[in-house]
Amino acid sequence: MSSAIAVIDFETTGMSPAQGARATEVAIVLLEQGRVVDRFQSLMQTEAWISPFITDLTGITNAMVRSAPPAAQVMREAARFVGSAPMVAHNASFDSKFWQAELALAGVAAAQPFACTVLLSRRIYPEAPSHSLGNLARHLHLPSTGRAHRALADAEMAAALLARMQEDLSQRYALPRPKHELLMQLQRCTRAKMGSWLQQYAAALAQTRLG
Repeated sequence: MSSAIAVIDFETTGMSPAQGARATEVAIVLLEQGRVVDRFQSLMQTEAWISPFITDLTGITNAMVRSAPPAAQVMREAARFVGSAPMVAHNASFDSKFWQAELALAGVAAAQPFACTVLLSRRIYPEAPSHSLGNLARHLHLPSTGRAHRALADAEMAAALLARMQEDLSQRYALPRPKHELLMQLQRCTRAKMGSWLQQYAAALAQTRLG
């Protein structure tokens, strides 16, 4: 069974599909055992207008998306690319909404669970001055992946952050590389209780191995 995790990032016309915002670009990075094993990226045409503010932020123009594939086609390809892999995003409450909304418009189910590197970083790196993706990357000295606010560069950066989190958790608590299910549990755990919970988890895991 594959242990791949799909790390996703969207660029969009606004903050929420509920307010009429649509995706302009999607990128997905498949991470396996801390390494990127595959990538998917595409601009997408939804006929939604891109404001000058969004163009300044992302570099994506109305002309660029006019020649892009239809959003439904892109999303069906993205869903095939992800398959059954669980998903991660930096600020997953944002990206998961667009994943679900754009897939629904394409007539595809979106059943994947999402872990959030923002929530995880607040627990694992409470000393970080900020938990934005760029600031965390600088705090942890992660290599640059390209222009911020473009989907592939941000997905690559979030994947690098996730791999670093898995490595740090593994070393701090003598654990095998944490899988998606454990990350989901951790993001629901309070920062104050995370250390003791992981120590108990590691001890139970060691006991199971001995048994």
